[in-house]
Amino acid sequence: MAVAETQLYSKVLNKFRNRSTCALLESLLSMGFPAHTAQKALAATGHKTAEEASKWLHSHCNDPSLDDPIPQEYALYLCPTGPLHDKLQEFWKESKNQCARNKAHEIFPHITLCDFFTCEDRKVEFLHEALKKVGDRFLNLFPPVISLSLHSSVSYLGFFINDAHANVIKEFAVAFATEASILADCRVKPCIKQLHLTLAHKFYPHHQKTLEQLAKSISPGQSCLWTAALYSRDMRFVNYQILQALFQYKPQNIDELMLNTGDLIYVDRSQQSDVSDGWVIGTSHRTGCRGFLPENYTEKANESDTWVKHREYTFTPASGLPPKNENEPRPKLNGEVHNPIMTKSVTQTLAFQLSQTIALRRGLLVMRHGERVDHVFGKSWIQQCLTADGKYHRADLNFPASLPKRRDGIRHFEYDPPLSCCGVFQSRLVGEALLEKQEAVSYVYCSPALRCIQTAQCVLEGLKLEQKIKIRVEPGLFEWTKWEANKIIPSFMALTELTEATYNIDPSYRCTFPLSSLVPSESYEEYISRCSAVIKQIVSDCTSNGIILIVGHGSSLDSFTRPVLGLPARDSNDFAPLVRKIPSLGMCFCEELREENRWQMINPPVKTLTHGSNAAFNWRNGMLDS
Repeated sequence: MAVAETQLYSKVLNKFRNRSTCALLESLLSMGFPAHTAQKALAATGHKTAEEASKWLHSHCNDPSLDDPIPQEYALYLCPTGPLHDKLQEFWKESKNQCARNKAHEIFPHITLCDFFTCEDRKVEFLHEALKKVGDRFLNLFPPVISLSLHSSVSYLGFFINDAHANVIKEFAVAFATEASILADCRVKPCIKQLHLTLAHKFYPHHQKTLEQLAKSISPGQSCLWTAALYSRDMRFVNYQILQALFQYKPQNIDELMLNTGDLIYVDRSQQSDVSDGWVIGTSHRTGCRGFLPENYTEKANESDTWVKHREYTFTPASGLPPKNENEPRPKLNGEVHNPIMTKSVTQTLAFQLSQTIALRRGLLVMRHGERVDHVFGKSWIQQCLTADGKYHRADLNFPASLPKRRDGIRHFEYDPPLSCCGVFQSRLVGEALLEKQEAVSYVYCSPALRCIQTAQCVLEGLKLEQKIKIRVEPGLFEWTKWEANKIIPSFMALTELTEATYNIDPSYRCTFPLSSLVPSESYEEYISRCSAVIKQIVSDCTSNGIILIVGHGSSLDSFTRPVLGLPARDSNDFAPLVRKIPSLGMCFCEELREENRWQMINPPVKTLTHGSNAAFNWRNGMLDS
């Protein structure tokens, strides 16, 4: 393609949409919307279509800030597209899986050209004009390939831009800032310091080597088209946490927030001190309304998920776009290369290699038990279930269908409660999910509490391993004894009783921490010391590949993973608030990095289990009222 043709192609590629901003505004005014709210809606939706702006206005009809003259904030980013972008996204995904979230995950891959600045809603179209004018001016000056060099420190990993190329990009940023200040009357601060593309930021120091290793898979010289993109955000919610609704929620009270699946919520963590456990107060990005919402209906989202792209300018290299070759591999939408000639044997080989990689993984999965019956029906649940002659009676469908026989009497279940029926279902569901993910569980260790043993048994049933793997009951995995309500160690069922109740217990296992060594009301230091000694011994004993499953209590997720990760014990003041947030079947997963002789915490192999409450119902109350 000739240079002149390339320039013409680029101008066509980067010109405005067919409908001008004036036409969009006129369309909204003809619908009866006031000018200031119509302009606000256009700014909030990126000046794309009148339909999007109208939908936004209808969604925000109850927004108390709809008439407030608060402008959006805008920023200009240089973003990669094509194969380099795909590689960066792979790094984003793997770094999150292996090293947890860090600050870089909040935003897509980019080079910052101009920091956030404000612009009046009625002048936003001039920013679009400024981007186009400056883009046209720099089209032939922009480097066809940007030279990137990897830089790493204890809290930062990213690519620095070569000085010669950086100077041209800085000149472009300065030109945009100047043009925007003239046309839109904005104070824009261009970035004139070291230009960089961040890969990871504010991560744990022990993750640095892993991140560096992942970054080596990114070839900075890969094919890429660079795009200058103008984004906006709501300036009121800067530094707020972003949550995304996983499920629909219909308010039960007037001060609660309606949630649709996918809704984004702004949450100020500094304003949650007086909110009930399990709830947060937030503002809906979709409606602008504020209210309480159940936090377990949401998951963390990225800061940039609430941003809106307005316009972009793609810098097409002067050499033109290479012609398509029908015989070349065709790129998929997700960036993978698909070659129709690939043989079935190659696919099978890749699948086999993947299965071998999965099987070789050595991991530690620490899991809290399922829903316990006394957390549903209270400490008096036994009284609700006993008949006059002292026999067990199922008073609700969520009570166990029966209780295992124990020699010391049924009343000892009060301090060693079983799972509810829902808890049994939850635990089997987790086992089935692990089976679906083809996770290879090789060992199962369990607290002596009945609820934990039942959870372990049900997980193994879901995995279809209940006849192959025996449960090793380890008293050292029991809860912090200070939290026991009766201030004594519960009377647990004997191993022979558990076996008679058809739980697949390993009678040959010799525990690390004998039951007789558990002391009532142990100190935090004693508890942490016990946990550290027990988990280190378990990991040392289990040398084979596969997953070591630990079924314990809410506190287990922190107290049994930190020693393995080499982290110091959590401050005792922070311990209880953390544990209170851990739901039934909450889990943490640690993976061994053998070459580096250490472990790291990554995402668990299966998703968490979330569900709502279901209160008791008596048809006599209200159904026959006149």
